[in-house]
Amino acid sequence: MEDNKGYVRINTDENGIGTIEFYHPQSNSLPGEILSEIAKTITEASLNEEIKVIVLKSAGNRTFCAGASFDELIQIKNIKSGIEFFSGFANVINACRKCTKIIIGRVQGKAVGGGVGIASAVDYCFATQHASIKLSELALGIGPFVVGPAVERKVGLSAMSALAINADKWFDANWGLQKGLYSEIFQDNESMDKAIDELAFKLSKSNQEATKKLKKVFWRGTEDWDELLSKRAKISGELILSEFSKNAIKKIQNK
Repeated sequence: MEDNKGYVRINTDENGIGTIEFYHPQSNSLPGEILSEIAKTITEASLNEEIKVIVLKSAGNRTFCAGASFDELIQIKNIKSGIEFFSGFANVINACRKCTKIIIGRVQGKAVGGGVGIASAVDYCFATQHASIKLSELALGIGPFVVGPAVERKVGLSAMSALAINADKWFDANWGLQKGLYSEIFQDNESMDKAIDELAFKLSKSNQEATKKLKKVFWRGTEDWDELLSKRAKISGELILSEFSKNAIKKIQNK
């Protein structure tokens, strides 16, 4: 994939720390091709015995992930393509869920919609003070149906409901820390990256069988998510076909 269309890359260092980085020129929004590549890369890293721990991050300084690609959302013309697109987010969440390695998230800036879902699907999430969050889906005439289970698992139903209902509101990083989305927050990228490096190194030296078993404990009760998130993708895939959604997306694109 060319850089001007975005990319997903993985780099593994001598300690077995596998760093997966994604990028898209439109504020790290996620078209289907990148979603598919993220899920595939996480799955392959899970199977790679040389990798002991995973760091999941995006490129750039101030936006972690702007969520779904509006360019692709506006092009969805039928239920099949709608389900296929939203299944991309389901596949990323399920790849994180099934991954046998601890995944550390690095959220350097704002996270919207699917970006909040990804931040919720990692096992330990670092963020900066700039990492405000917003579940904007309801404003688009859909809802956070696919990412909702991951967000709810991390912050609880009450906090997830607040995000979903107040779809135009930015909730700041401190709110994310208080609710459990973020494990730690920092003033800047440098101090955050230092802490990430330290934790990743410690985990790379941990008993891999123990961390593998811990992952199963962390994700207990999510065994039905292949089916659940598939059903949720169908709901979003149907709703995105409405005139309300098409007009809402065009309105935002024309700002």
